[in-house]
Amino acid sequence: MLSYKAPIRDIKFLFEDVFDYYGHYQKHPEYAEATPDLVDAIFAECAKFSENELLPLNQSGDKEGCKFDNGVVTTPKGFKEAYQQYVAGGWQSLSHPIEQGGQGLPPSMGMVKSEMMGTANWSWGMYPGLSHGAMNTIQEHGSDEQKELYLTRLTEGTWTGTMCLTEPQCGTDLGQVKTKAVPNDDGTYDITGTKIFISAGEHDLTENIVHIVLARLPDAPEGTRGISLFIVPKIQSDQQGNLGEGNNVTCGSIEDKMGIKASATAVLNFDNAKGVLIGPENKGLECMFTFMNTARVGTALQGVCTAELAYQNSLLYAKERLSMRSLSGKKAPEKVADPIIVHPDVRKMLMTQKAISEGGRAMIYYTAKLVDDIESAKTEDERKAADDRLGFITPILKAFLTELGCESASHGMQIFGGHGYIKEWGMEQIVRDARISTLYEGTTGIQALDLLGRKILLTRGVALKEFAMEILGFCKDHSMISGYSHKRQMNKFIWPLSKAVASWQQYSLRIALKARKDRDFIGACSVDYLMYSGYIVMAYFWAQMAQSAYEKLASGVEDRDFYRAKIKTAEFYFERMLPRTKSLAKTMMADPKTLMQLDGELLSFL
Repeated sequence: MLSYKAPIRDIKFLFEDVFDYYGHYQKHPEYAEATPDLVDAIFAECAKFSENELLPLNQSGDKEGCKFDNGVVTTPKGFKEAYQQYVAGGWQSLSHPIEQGGQGLPPSMGMVKSEMMGTANWSWGMYPGLSHGAMNTIQEHGSDEQKELYLTRLTEGTWTGTMCLTEPQCGTDLGQVKTKAVPNDDGTYDITGTKIFISAGEHDLTENIVHIVLARLPDAPEGTRGISLFIVPKIQSDQQGNLGEGNNVTCGSIEDKMGIKASATAVLNFDNAKGVLIGPENKGLECMFTFMNTARVGTALQGVCTAELAYQNSLLYAKERLSMRSLSGKKAPEKVADPIIVHPDVRKMLMTQKAISEGGRAMIYYTAKLVDDIESAKTEDERKAADDRLGFITPILKAFLTELGCESASHGMQIFGGHGYIKEWGMEQIVRDARISTLYEGTTGIQALDLLGRKILLTRGVALKEFAMEILGFCKDHSMISGYSHKRQMNKFIWPLSKAVASWQQYSLRIALKARKDRDFIGACSVDYLMYSGYIVMAYFWAQMAQSAYEKLASGVEDRDFYRAKIKTAEFYFERMLPRTKSLAKTMMADPKTLMQLDGELLSFL
């Protein structure tokens, strides 16, 4: 059976030592209540709920799956009861505004909550998780009446939310959306069409589901310029939230999937369903990006959750499983064989998992501070600065961390050997559950085009330059300042990081110049470029963690083994994982002709 213990010690390290979250909270008066004592207490309770209530439902939920019967979807045994506990505990309202029934705590605390719950049971966590994106979209673009009606119920958790984009004929290319929205005299719209792949689109956890739907108005322009956004509840209600008649939103089926089987992925049919416009006409895609960006950061978190769960279980198994003797001599002579953790190849996989999960967590928590800054910005300039940085780093997080999450899951199965292929151990489920993370909310290829095309080339690399200056500023501060006894020790991180950032900027310029002559060059190099970028970004955070660890050791802290482990893991990352950028640099600069020169008809001679 899968095991999970919330990594509270690592979370505290990031909150207190690396990112100074409590100083960050004090800068925002609305977050003043987020004191160390309160945060510690909330995280401790969240850990208990995740470990004791959600984890036991992980494998059983996968085995049972969701049931579909004539439009009715039933979640696995225990899911509904766990959701009721979740709502009763106030977890849904944790990081939402007080005026809508929330507790008003920082969004970053909600991110940590989502990590714990998602690692314990990702399928279950998707039900309340989708609501956050719907809430953010309504908060950003909805009218006062829409906020009053929908946000209160979504905040308390009695209603959940979804995003409805994809249709049978289109996924990423939303310009092909065909769902229609016909205006009525009372200001509502009749929504008609079919949406597919709708996560948490139908279930039995709540009394109502609020769908955020892309559709076209009559005579709307073709393509993405003619898409509008609508709120379409499953059940109609009055302005006080009292439920009335059904709204002609029916579930046609749920998908039989490779993984996340306990999360219902629905086909939804809208047949003259009543909806209300949210945001301006024909600006639906722009409004939906609020939801999509929220979902993409949430999906990036899945990569960290996957890596953490795979690592914890791999480590336990590697300590106990006996096989062969160490090449450097017996390590457990009293036993018939040595535990496999002594073998270098197994240790390499474990260290890779550890570097991914802890490095990815740091990347996510850095991003969570940006979300706090956006939510509490006092001026438009402050908001824009944080939003631009978030927009730049989001595609890297989403694609890079989910790809590495899959790598960690694969290493876990390899460490378990044949047992990893057997369901009872849970490792094959982690692999299956993880695989979707690189696909939904935009595939790795789509994220790569977003990063290179929109965030680098269209802006002439402004966001990259600003982020590079931040990293180089860190490198300067921690390689030249006197008084640090560990100054020389940090050089093994600072110099490789400085060189990598300089190369990142140079390669970006070279790609821009090549793209002027051959537009296919962008598509050919974009995924390698994104992964290349991801390894450098993660190196930045491993350098920060090493710096913080050295400072704590110099202060005479008692928990010395924890900080030494951080430094050794950072050394592993810089010696064993950051060098992957060298091969990526080679392939991303290769001529695209080797990809495109073979005629499509000649790819097979069957």
